Amino acid sequence: MTQETNNTSSIISKVWSFMTVLRDDGVGYGDYLEQLTYLLFLKMADEFSRPPYNRQLPIPAGYNWESLTEKRGAELEVHYSTLLRELSQSKGILGQIYTKSQNKIQDPAKLYKLIDMIDKEQWSTMGVDIKGKIYEGLLEKNAEDTKSGAGQYFTPRALIRAIVECLRPEPMKSIADPACGTAGFLLAAYDFIANPKNYALTREQKEFLKHKAFFGNEIVANTRRMALMNLFLHNIGDFDSDNFISPADALISDTGLRVDYILANPPFGKKSSMTFTNDEGEQDSEDLTYNRQDFWVTTSNKQLNFVQHIRTMLKSDGRAAVVLPDNVLFEGGAGETIRKKLLETTNLHTILRLPTGIFYKQGVKANVLFFDNKPAARDPWTKEIWFYDFRTNIHFTLKKNPLKLEDLHDFISCYNPENIHKRQETYQAETNPEGRWRKFSYEELIARDKTSLDITWLKDKSLTDLDNLPDPDILASDIIENLQAGIDSFKEIMLTINEKEAVSAVALDE
Repeated sequence: MTQETNNTSSIISKVWSFMTVLRDDGVGYGDYLEQLTYLLFLKMADEFSRPPYNRQLPIPAGYNWESLTEKRGAELEVHYSTLLRELSQSKGILGQIYTKSQNKIQDPAKLYKLIDMIDKEQWSTMGVDIKGKIYEGLLEKNAEDTKSGAGQYFTPRALIRAIVECLRPEPMKSIADPACGTAGFLLAAYDFIANPKNYALTREQKEFLKHKAFFGNEIVANTRRMALMNLFLHNIGDFDSDNFISPADALISDTGLRVDYILANPPFGKKSSMTFTNDEGEQDSEDLTYNRQDFWVTTSNKQLNFVQHIRTMLKSDGRAAVVLPDNVLFEGGAGETIRKKLLETTNLHTILRLPTGIFYKQGVKANVLFFDNKPAARDPWTKEIWFYDFRTNIHFTLKKNPLKLEDLHDFISCYNPENIHKRQETYQAETNPEGRWRKFSYEELIARDKTSLDITWLKDKSLTDLDNLPDPDILASDIIENLQAGIDSFKEIMLTINEKEAVSAVALDE
């Protein structure tokens, strides 16, 4: 084991052990991650302001890192709270990191210990992979904390890496995620392009990758802060660089931004809604519909709106990979219209059917849609769709059997990123009916009821082979997934019924 590996393990161990101490005071992973973000950023700014860097950074002397290390007790607690408030008024990424920041560590002694722990390390000289490993580890732990709901902003990293390996983003190309969470997709794209095994980057290409390649949206302030810090620790952007991650709702309008690649996992939940206080002083909510000229249909379905928005954001030859729930593949009405338009205006060439048990939110059944944008044409661009069934008879759990990149190697091989025009089906009706890789023509798909793209052909062995049932915890997990999905469906039906009754009541009153 090398000295660097030992140092890395030591630092990670310190960061984790301090989390355990703070949990006893009721400080959760999310709060710890926030405080670590504030302090790490300030410490790194301090390091870069000293030799050999000697950079002039926009941090007031009274609120720099040294001002924290000099104080103790109640004086430290008061100063830290003031510092957070003052820095939130700054411009650039500095102000963005500290927006709405608050001190969540009420014990001044523990706050000092955390500052001291960070102060003892030289973070600016630490390898990007080490800093990234520490922060990504905390993000994953935060996602596991189901009570906080942070899991909905965390896409399994193995899945993200597999998607990026299929798309193979190129240097000097723009990459966006309009619902970026903690920026997992953007970082995976960065790692792929920066990897010397993939590209030997020129100075100009490295500069573009650091400052101009990435764009994102994240409306949740704390999640956006973590995304900014995650990018910063991975060497994307700089202290005085422009903000990559917008706090605006991506669906509100077409900003005019057009990009080469979009990688995204839009938030779970079908309805877009806004909470407000009604005339009786009670909390109420209202469905949001986005009236945009560039959308094919107007709907309050969040995922369908993201599909339309992503298609708008792509350049005429742009490429996308989007994680979407099953309902996008079969829902009627607006869903059917959008599927037909997607088949016509883009080359929707691949659908990866994902297994259950890989997301932190239970009950999620999702797919990855890969499509390439195309210029206007008379005939539909999609000629055939290749489906990979990675769900039937496949079982994962978050703790005992988590999804790993090697589990997706067969899909990547079938996808054939080097040349998708030379794909070979593994499914054969006579010789290999269990093949997971199968194509369907445009004519077959358009003839299906509601142009449904929710297609299965493999038999569920758990229904027929009672001697080889999965482990009890996997069965229990599957039951919970199915029950949750059923409950969510019933909720949608009830909402629809209530909406129709409300409309009818208004009509009668009139």
